[in-house]
Amino acid sequence: MIQALFFYLFAAIAIASAVMVISSRNPVHSVLFLILTFVSASGLFMLVGAEFLALLLIVVYVGAVAVLFLFVVMMLDVNFAALRQGFMQYLPIGVLVGIIFLAELLAVAGAWVMAPTAISSVSAPSPDLATTSNTMALGQLIYTRYVFFFEAAGMVLLVAMIGAIVLTLRHRTYVKRQNISVQVARTRSTAIEVKHVESGKGL
Repeated sequence: MIQALFFYLFAAIAIASAVMVISSRNPVHSVLFLILTFVSASGLFMLVGAEFLALLLIVVYVGAVAVLFLFVVMMLDVNFAALRQGFMQYLPIGVLVGIIFLAELLAVAGAWVMAPTAISSVSAPSPDLATTSNTMALGQLIYTRYVFFFEAAGMVLLVAMIGAIVLTLRHRTYVKRQNISVQVARTRSTAIEVKHVESGKGL
């Protein structure tokens, strides 16, 4: 009874905060509601016994990603009014992608209702949870059966990080920067200038 009560509580908070993420006009409020969504989802993971995923959601997403989003939104002072000007131009593509995602979700839900045993027949055999912990069982599956998918996900994140750095890197002309190659390649004629000063006049 208590477990069901907490499930409905966390689920209601997660759904409400997720709706507020996309409906809030202030981007800072959206990030704060996103953090609340992550916390509620971690509570749901704790209820089903996936404590590793729950703590991972708090440490990685709330502690790093969401806080990073918050600092970026607050520090960059992005002009969101200018970003919304081309909203109607990309609306048909967004609706098409949303319809595809909805069709995929309905297909998964329909297959689970019509054939609930089909998923268990193609899934990987899970380790014995009686002798191993949830974290150890998850690690055994990730780093043995799904190790190539794990490495591919790491490569995708690396490419995304490099792309974000390249897109946000701005070269300002009024900022002085070191040019190491020019400094190393300089000669005596370019580095030293001899001044002949007359006696008694100084510089």
